Amino acid sequence: MTGVIIGVDPHKLSATIEVVDHHGHLLGSGRFTTDKAGYAAMRRYVKTWPQRTWAVEGANGAGRPLAQRLLADGERVVDVPAKLAARVRLFDTGHNRKTDALDAHSIAMVAVRTAGLRELAPDGELEALRMLADRRDELSHRRVQTVNRLQRLLSELVPGQRKRDLSALQAKAILASVRPRDIAGKTRRRMAAEELADLVVVDAKLKTIKAELRAAVLARGSSLMEITGIGPAGAARILADVGDIARFADRNRFASWTGTAPLDASSGEHVRHRLSRAGNRRMNHVLHIAAIVQLRHDTPGRAYFLRKVAAGKTRMEALRCLKRRLSDVVYRRLVADARAADTGPGGHCGATLQSSAVDLHPHIDTSDQPLPGPATPTLRPTPPPRKAATPKAHASAS
Repeated sequence: MTGVIIGVDPHKLSATIEVVDHHGHLLGSGRFTTDKAGYAAMRRYVKTWPQRTWAVEGANGAGRPLAQRLLADGERVVDVPAKLAARVRLFDTGHNRKTDALDAHSIAMVAVRTAGLRELAPDGELEALRMLADRRDELSHRRVQTVNRLQRLLSELVPGQRKRDLSALQAKAILASVRPRDIAGKTRRRMAAEELADLVVVDAKLKTIKAELRAAVLARGSSLMEITGIGPAGAARILADVGDIARFADRNRFASWTGTAPLDASSGEHVRHRLSRAGNRRMNHVLHIAAIVQLRHDTPGRAYFLRKVAAGKTRMEALRCLKRRLSDVVYRRLVADARAADTGPGGHCGATLQSSAVDLHPHIDTSDQPLPGPATPTLRPTPPPRKAATPKAHASAS
């Protein structure tokens, strides 16, 4: 990289920076607050170096707010995965000491030594899609909690009756059939009515946000919803967390990131694989839901699952194979959609929120590591259309 590198260790209320040249020599450092005054002071401090590149750790996690502000101001920003910075910190100090200043230094060194870090690009539509997907997840969790509280109250009002998948209409019918006369029963019924009102509100919000997600996913030109088991919420989560599919060199890297690639646990002549709990767990959940939906219907995924069971695998092993296959399907869809939109390599979201970089020794997983340059195509190129044969001119007889 030309110019200077500004390594940034971001936090909610502060950001520690270190400015180095392309040889890694220290040029400046500082700690600034993330409010308006602190951000302005940080921008003034770095004006000394007009050719600068900001290296922000975890631009999809704690560093997202600062990275988005820098992009909005026209700054050049690259994403540094937390695992790479943790490795540099371990090797530089020898004891993996962790301070904000050392973190900023490690982030800057990663940017200096690593070629091809993904440069972020402003994408308002993708950022809006991510916020909608997060909001939908929050509403879904809130609905589960509301239903659980309502189930508890109804089971006390009407002992021996419990609906597995309780809807607002069912809860309203049950509540209408109860008329307690004691003070405890009346209080319990009033609390159940309040929970029912909250459930109706949450259901209405979920319905609205589902329509917004569907429109946003279609506006991105995505065909993910054509896969059985992936609806608007799942497609939005995939698009928001993946960002730029070009950061994955092939389907195997993508499967490692989604946590669907089994880990080799062979020893000697005993060959075996075990379940991987690494990767992005939200993506893994989306693929798990898709696999369950496909098993409940007559789909190619169900046929594949039954073939694996007939081959001697357990049902859990066959389910993991199906999730791995679905990961490949999603990857091919994303590559095909990007090719259809004629999109080149651009910015990406960076490390996942579930990154394990906070572990003492950063040897957990490398699936969040960015890849230099555009990905090698993994799909066969579309053959050019055949040209219609032109009839040959026949020489006239003399």
